[in-house]
Amino acid sequence: MTVTDPLDEALASLSEDNRLETCLDALFGWLRAGSPDAAPERLEALVRYLDENADRARQLAEGILGRFSELEVYPALVRLGILSREGLFREMSTRLYDRLNPPPVDPEDSSDLLASLITRHDKPWLEALPAHGWLRLGRVLLSALDTDARQQVRVHLQEECLYALEMLAIWVAAEELDPELMRIDERLTRIDSPFIALQREVHAFVEFRATPAGEMRRDDYPALDHLWVMLAQCNDQVARFRRRGAGSLGSSVNASHLIERLEDTLRRIERLIVLTSPTARIPCARSGLRLWQELLLATAEKGSLGAVWKKSTRMVSRSITQNKSDHGEHYISRDLPSYLRLVATAAGAGVIIAVMALIKITIESWGLSPLPQALLVSFNYGLGFVLVHLVHFTIATKQPAMTAASFAAEVERNRRGRSVSRKLARLLLDVNRSQWAAVWGNVAAALLTALAITWLALAALGTPPLDAEQIAYQLRAISPVQSLALLYAAIAGLWLFCSGIIAGFFDNRADHVQLERRLVSHPALQRIPRHRRERLAHYLHENYGALAGNFLFGVLLGMTGYVGYLLGLPLDIRHVAFSSANLGFASFSDFQGWPTFLLGLLFVMLIGFVNLWVSFALALMVALRSRGCRIEPGILLAGVKDEFFRNPLRFFIPTVLSSRKSGAGDGRQERS
Repeated sequence: MTVTDPLDEALASLSEDNRLETCLDALFGWLRAGSPDAAPERLEALVRYLDENADRARQLAEGILGRFSELEVYPALVRLGILSREGLFREMSTRLYDRLNPPPVDPEDSSDLLASLITRHDKPWLEALPAHGWLRLGRVLLSALDTDARQQVRVHLQEECLYALEMLAIWVAAEELDPELMRIDERLTRIDSPFIALQREVHAFVEFRATPAGEMRRDDYPALDHLWVMLAQCNDQVARFRRRGAGSLGSSVNASHLIERLEDTLRRIERLIVLTSPTARIPCARSGLRLWQELLLATAEKGSLGAVWKKSTRMVSRSITQNKSDHGEHYISRDLPSYLRLVATAAGAGVIIAVMALIKITIESWGLSPLPQALLVSFNYGLGFVLVHLVHFTIATKQPAMTAASFAAEVERNRRGRSVSRKLARLLLDVNRSQWAAVWGNVAAALLTALAITWLALAALGTPPLDAEQIAYQLRAISPVQSLALLYAAIAGLWLFCSGIIAGFFDNRADHVQLERRLVSHPALQRIPRHRRERLAHYLHENYGALAGNFLFGVLLGMTGYVGYLLGLPLDIRHVAFSSANLGFASFSDFQGWPTFLLGLLFVMLIGFVNLWVSFALALMVALRSRGCRIEPGILLAGVKDEFFRNPLRFFIPTVLSSRKSGAGDGRQERS
């Protein structure tokens, strides 16, 4: 590639107006031209061009670096790439307003200057540019300046970095008494704060570096090692905040936002210490390059709502998925006794669901207007699901959102292990088998309950529960040929995923507000004996998320049709357990032969398949993202294939024989 007229013309136009923004605009305009993949090649071509054209290199260097000493650099150092102190929702509203009504640009402010030159569309080519390319460009531009100009640039940069360094250290020290941080770690009121100690060390360091001196060595400032120790202790404290906030203490959006801000600030302090300390050139150059790239990428994301939301809610999502992971372990059967218990609890849920299905059919037969009907159906679903939880039964489709979090936790624990694919394949096999065990329990019990209710109705009343029109509707509703049954099953899978998120959110909320302690000391409950009050408080704390998730899941299911009615869209849901109950009532009210019944059962299984795997895939994606890890599909599928051929029976039932064979294989794997 050769540098053609566009850059040459842009540089030639700088002879009369050698302004910083004009020079940067010419530089960025050349680099962003073409596809992002071509950006590194264009940067290399630019460096070669400037090497061969000393006048153009001097002109660009004077335009950028020569004007550098007139620019306020510290605003970019303390703003870009660091979340604001105002909180997530305030920052999002500010970004949204700035996007609709851009603020005025101050040409003397470095952050405003970069924002005027870089947009959110520039992120791909900025990410594509390598660090060594920026390093070569910087060397070419610096060598094109005379000695006095280079010294002036160095002194100005050091002054701005030292000012930013002290300001950031003061911010960190001020965060210590934030109520959210003190709730997460009560030791802050009793221990010597590493944040305040860091601010003291930074102040001493800035005072030392700001004094005129000749050649300074590392040994001239003996406390530099202590400064690094304080910085390490601050990082350890922030890691403790994150670990406890994502664990049993719960988290909030504000706490997550604040901890992200602390991490960003400490990372920026580290960069500035390296840049301003009397150390070797190579670490300084590397830190400067990383800082330059961070500033450019932060400028590209300055107006992004998605970027700040994802970053600020990372700890909250981790806390939510951790709660789901803890509950998800109860839904995975790894041996025959737990498998049979799962089938039994699922069968109990199937009985309740069959009754709920009949109540729903009855409500729909009353001919109510859409809103009252939707509300009654929602309460039927919600209270029924809560009842299932209270009696410790299992709904098959409630498993995926929980088991996906457990699967993601295993991915995180084993992402550097040698036997990752084997372990994850076995876990996926256990999850799949457990989910289908619950499906069989739900479906079988729902069908048998529908049969019993139909027989009792015929014996007592002489008429079946469903008339001919209702029978035809129910059979048509589960058919993917005659209706959008599989699409509706996917919608139900989406709500199943959402119910898992809701449950995790409320569990996290219970930990965050210390619900158990609040209820024990609640004035309205003081008449209850203390031991009973403690039991009630403990139960509500432990089941807060499950109760809320189950009830709101029912509301989501019940209101889907009404939302479709308002939007004029054919929206509905299909749930495997309810579909099996509806099949039972329709078939046994007027049995049309085994072929029709078995075909309907096949349709119910297809609905169950879509329910389970849509919910599991969405929950797994969120759980993996919250933990910052990923799965290689090819490796995982290869592991599943190996497990299947080693013992196909384990895909359906955890027999004693298969468990022994699996255990023997595991031992061979570990020894190898």
